[in-house]
Amino acid sequence: MIPLAQRQQVLQWVDQARSAGARLQPICDVLGISSRTLQRWTQDSEVHDDARLVRRFIPANKLSTSERKQLLAIANSCEFTHLPPSQFVPILADRGDYLASESTFYRVLKEAKQLQHRQASRPTTTRAKPMPLKANAPNRLYSWDITYLPTPIQGTFFYLYLFMDIYSRKIVGWQVYAQESADWAAQIIQDIACNERIEKKQVILHSDNGGPMKGATMLAMLQKLGIATSFSRPAVSNDNPYSESLFRTLKYRPVYPCEPFSDIAQARQWVANFVHWYNEEHRHSAIRFVTPAQRHKGLDTGLLTQRQVVYENAKARHPERWSKNTRCWDPTKVVYLNPGKQPSEHRGTTMKKAA
Repeated sequence: MIPLAQRQQVLQWVDQARSAGARLQPICDVLGISSRTLQRWTQDSEVHDDARLVRRFIPANKLSTSERKQLLAIANSCEFTHLPPSQFVPILADRGDYLASESTFYRVLKEAKQLQHRQASRPTTTRAKPMPLKANAPNRLYSWDITYLPTPIQGTFFYLYLFMDIYSRKIVGWQVYAQESADWAAQIIQDIACNERIEKKQVILHSDNGGPMKGATMLAMLQKLGIATSFSRPAVSNDNPYSESLFRTLKYRPVYPCEPFSDIAQARQWVANFVHWYNEEHRHSAIRFVTPAQRHKGLDTGLLTQRQVVYENAKARHPERWSKNTRCWDPTKVVYLNPGKQPSEHRGTTMKKAA
């Protein structure tokens, strides 16, 4: 909306230009407005701010003030004060009374500010999606979680702790224990920080809201190491997709045991073999089919450049076999976690943004 003073100044310029012999359409093109807008300004130059009319539509079937008071009186009666409209509207219908629909009752109660939570249970809370994080190099953004591994005893499990680098998809740390514990998690992340030479304020660690993730020992260790924390919304697995996808790959491998692990030593040996395969042999589709270890070491750029040369040479030898460009082997430079909002100060972390 352009203020009145600016519109009047534009109209003066237009009058001067037209007095000098200029045509209207070129003038409008220079000013960046349409001729219809200029015409409206000329006809209604006395409007102070906005010439648009505000339509105030009042429905013919709108409830009167007395009808609204009647609905509130019924909702607040001793018989129905403890019930929501979804409960007492059918009761009224069984008695042959219809005063308004459930949605109308809800709307009237909302306007009267009478829709407070009245049950003994906790009121529902709206939790915002975690702010997006990004990584453009290894050892910037980690994700971790715990999954169950079956044992011969029904209802008893081994627990696999798995930490991965989201940028390279490399499993940077893991261990299998007989219980969930923040103490074990703190020990693993300490070993990872030592092995990867993590500096303070270098890494953000994302996880769900489980007990080991928010245990005092784990949080104290992360604070000591200078690692920021990021948490998923409660009961929303989609906020931690990389760890969930990794667990699916692990449990749907053809070599995953059909029988439970006989003891914790067998479970650890199997996971060790899987981690070696995943990091050193598995060509990950999300990182242009290089191994996580190659990308973690920065070798993926040279490998993908070599692949591009191979494809270009193949096309040069037989151009008739290529209808379009060769396959794109450009490396993925940035990886996002929970994209969808503009990055700003991340809630739940001690760092303002991911490196």
